[in-house]
Amino acid sequence: MDKKEPLWQKKSRSYEIYLTLERNFANNSVESYMRDLRQFVEYAMERGISEPSRITASDVNDFIACIYDKGVKKSSQARVLSGVKSFFNYLVSNNLIESSPVEFVESPKLTRALPEVLSIDDIDRIIDEVDIFHPQGVRNKAIIETLYSCGIRASELVSLTLNDIFFDDGFIRVNGKGRKQRIVPISDRAIDYIRDYMEQRTTMVVNPKYQDCLFLNRRGNQLTRVMIHTIISKAAKYAGITKSVGPHTLRHSFATHLLVGGANIRQVQDLLGHESVVTTEIYTHLDITNLADSLERCHPLKL
Repeated sequence: MDKKEPLWQKKSRSYEIYLTLERNFANNSVESYMRDLRQFVEYAMERGISEPSRITASDVNDFIACIYDKGVKKSSQARVLSGVKSFFNYLVSNNLIESSPVEFVESPKLTRALPEVLSIDDIDRIIDEVDIFHPQGVRNKAIIETLYSCGIRASELVSLTLNDIFFDDGFIRVNGKGRKQRIVPISDRAIDYIRDYMEQRTTMVVNPKYQDCLFLNRRGNQLTRVMIHTIISKAAKYAGITKSVGPHTLRHSFATHLLVGGANIRQVQDLLGHESVVTTEIYTHLDITNLADSLERCHPLKL
């Protein structure tokens, strides 16, 4: 084995500890960062580069070209590069290297597809089509309404606990990415559905491990993100919605409807739990009908 390998391993290990303890990243996020970093470390070692301080911008560009030649998608290239950049920024901030070789390396240009958005009527149809006489019908109504009225992710929904719902105050506590908590208002209708579901929940046999979880499957275990997606897509299909609909569709719709209604983008950023407003800006698209209506109402030549 190459005697120089432990140096890469040592700095990678300290970076992993940094992500876990200082950045407080979730285990899945840490593993994703480290998996991408390992690709780069293996590339560097195969070329005899003994330590991070000897990496140049040219090396990073060659690495991106290498994974491009392997058929890695641009979005994945950008993600890997972001992880490598984070690693070198960590080394710089801890005085382990003088400067980052990734600082001026350009990320692959991505084509950002606009998210699918449902109308309010579509969402009402989906909720109305859920059969409350089905054993999980009341729960499913509560899930759909909570996702749309709060704009939360599927992963955030399944992690909700009984103590995260504040009925009297009209908000929920959400555990977002990076284990960051935020407070989000919840609609009266969602609260009503959750109350109905919780009455049913008292009759269930609950796995003690998940007794604090709000939404459970029929066996009393915590729901998964896959199950949430299945619930949403089936409900949309029964409602006659031909678009591909999942939990994130409801999140997209939540954000778009707020912005169309005049909400401030910073407010929407806070509600969605986005670290950067740049991520939120994708929701600022308006369909041509809304633009035409605004022009008709507001343009001085139309008065």
